[in-house]
Amino acid sequence: MPLSLTVLGTASPHPQPGRPCSGYLLRGGGAEVWVDAGPGTFAELQRHTDPTRLTAVWISHLHADHSSDLLSAVYAFAFGGLTPPVPVPVYAPKDCARRLAGFFGQPDTRFLSGILDFRPLHDNHAVRHWNLRLTTRAVAHDAEAYGLRAECQGSVLAYSGDSGPCDALTELASRADVFLCEADIDRRREGERRVHLTPEEAGGYAKGARELLITHVGPTLSREAAVARAATVFGGRVSAAREGETKTF
Repeated sequence: MPLSLTVLGTASPHPQPGRPCSGYLLRGGGAEVWVDAGPGTFAELQRHTDPTRLTAVWISHLHADHSSDLLSAVYAFAFGGLTPPVPVPVYAPKDCARRLAGFFGQPDTRFLSGILDFRPLHDNHAVRHWNLRLTTRAVAHDAEAYGLRAECQGSVLAYSGDSGPCDALTELASRADVFLCEADIDRRREGERRVHLTPEEAGGYAKGARELLITHVGPTLSREAAVARAATVFGGRVSAAREGETKTF
């Protein structure tokens, strides 16, 4: 099975009509992985697969626009008749289970263990599901955050997650078929923390990849402007991730 990416949502920092926040369905080598669980993406996930078929969930960081629909998954798996045959591995920053338990007023996370199997991420974390290999790199953000490199039978997808400028992005994108990269901000104000990328920065970090797919475009930019600006630096094919589209490579 070739590597494919289905876009579930791209909005930042909140969902919009017809446009959920960050989320993607990654398929390859017999595995199906829900990558980031922004609000609205669990509903979109069901357009493309049965959630009980998920091999794993991978969460870049715990900001709500990338993780809050895990709560929807808990309700579906625990109460909605979509119970997976075994607990689904959730690769996420270490505090993920505790935060989810807090929504239920539970001080102990063990009540989630029958449906989700939480496995903390760290820099250079690597795991294989069937013929799909997932490698995690720590990136620069204002919370514990990671980028992803997915490899399957010679095809490579790289994903920035939410990140400011950092060397890990160059390493993730190197020799990737597609670099899925955020371009959240129009420009960086003086003294502002470097926790997101401009389109030009996204284009620069993508130079080792064959194709750049822009996502997570913030409210100060349009997707069209972000693509055009990234293209002036990247020099190769640049497009915007759009909800419902699937890219196979």
